[in-house]
Amino acid sequence: MKTIWKPTKLENVLIPVSRLEKLDPLKEYKLLGIRLNCGGAFLREKKTGSQIAATSLAQVKAGDFIYSRLFAWGGAFAIIGSNLDGCYVSGEFPTFLPVSEQINIKFLRLWFCLPEVLSKVEADCTGSTPLTRNRFKEQFFLALEIPLPPLEEQQRIVARVEELVGKMEEVRSLRQQALKQTEVLQIVESTKLFSNTPTNGYLADVLYGKPRNGWSARCNNMPGGIAVLSLGAVTGFSYRETEFKRTSELVSHDAHYWLKPGDLLITRSNTPELVGHAAIYNGSPFPCIYPDLMMRLDVNESKADKKFVHRWLTCTPVRDYIKSKAKGTSPTMKKISQEIVMNIPFPSDVSLLQQRRIVSYLHELQTKVDTIKQLRGQAINELDALLPSILDKAFKGEL
Repeated sequence: MKTIWKPTKLENVLIPVSRLEKLDPLKEYKLLGIRLNCGGAFLREKKTGSQIAATSLAQVKAGDFIYSRLFAWGGAFAIIGSNLDGCYVSGEFPTFLPVSEQINIKFLRLWFCLPEVLSKVEADCTGSTPLTRNRFKEQFFLALEIPLPPLEEQQRIVARVEELVGKMEEVRSLRQQALKQTEVLQIVESTKLFSNTPTNGYLADVLYGKPRNGWSARCNNMPGGIAVLSLGAVTGFSYRETEFKRTSELVSHDAHYWLKPGDLLITRSNTPELVGHAAIYNGSPFPCIYPDLMMRLDVNESKADKKFVHRWLTCTPVRDYIKSKAKGTSPTMKKISQEIVMNIPFPSDVSLLQQRRIVSYLHELQTKVDTIKQLRGQAINELDALLPSILDKAFKGEL
């Protein structure tokens, strides 16, 4: 049976508080932000008073309820936890203390996670677009009416919601663990397969010539500009077609840096873990240029299957070789040369037929992993959809 609770204005259960401090140029201040979608408060940065344009800041304490005037429409409401006690916010973060005998502050936070409540907040933030929205002023905030059951019932609802959310997170964690185990199995199978493959040659044996760097044009992302791949397009040994920028620079139409569908690319500069990652360009976007931070490998397909070469570059012996040979004075950025790439150990005696069998087996394994990932994604979306339903029932007295 649906329970009807008497609406109460927030001004009756919250007390505005301001702990303004004049800035000390030499003091370090921990500055907070609030994530959207009820993501909570977080430590955004640390600055000395001399680095802050304002002349004063407000200190927050554990147990405070705050919100962002600028982003309230997006669910920027939060409780200050003990880990953020004593941090600071600007005047754009109104701060309140709950009347503890009347409202449970966690109950209030859950209420601000309801879509219909955020719709009301958004309606009070006048403006035609998100960019022109006015701030959510305190008079609108304090005028909001919350359906308020007795304090004991509020506490019961909070405990019940937290229990259900905990179970949802447990399911999410178990699914993530299962996915990681599946991905590890794929790596183990791939490593086992390649470990039994003798490396009696070098990558140079199956290339037409030396790898060639691309061209890093100045990108301005103007509409109609030529696409230039970003380094992120070849990360994780899979091609990411959305990772590109655009250039309006003059280009030579017969230059070497134009990509063709099926081109095999390898990164020549990146972090120690990512340098030497490879991927096959799928033809999108087109036309497209590859940058100077990548090299194109021109595989002689009468000697090696291009997909086998791509798979081979992912195996542990190759990764160990690249990590040992990558150079650079910076510990966070390493480079590999054409010579290093040419000398990558390679099983030159493996027949094309056997290469294709290996590629087919690994492709089948990859397809299974991708299917599991897709199913996990669907399950996570279903879990995410449960929370609004739980909150809706909670505030209708049906939980």
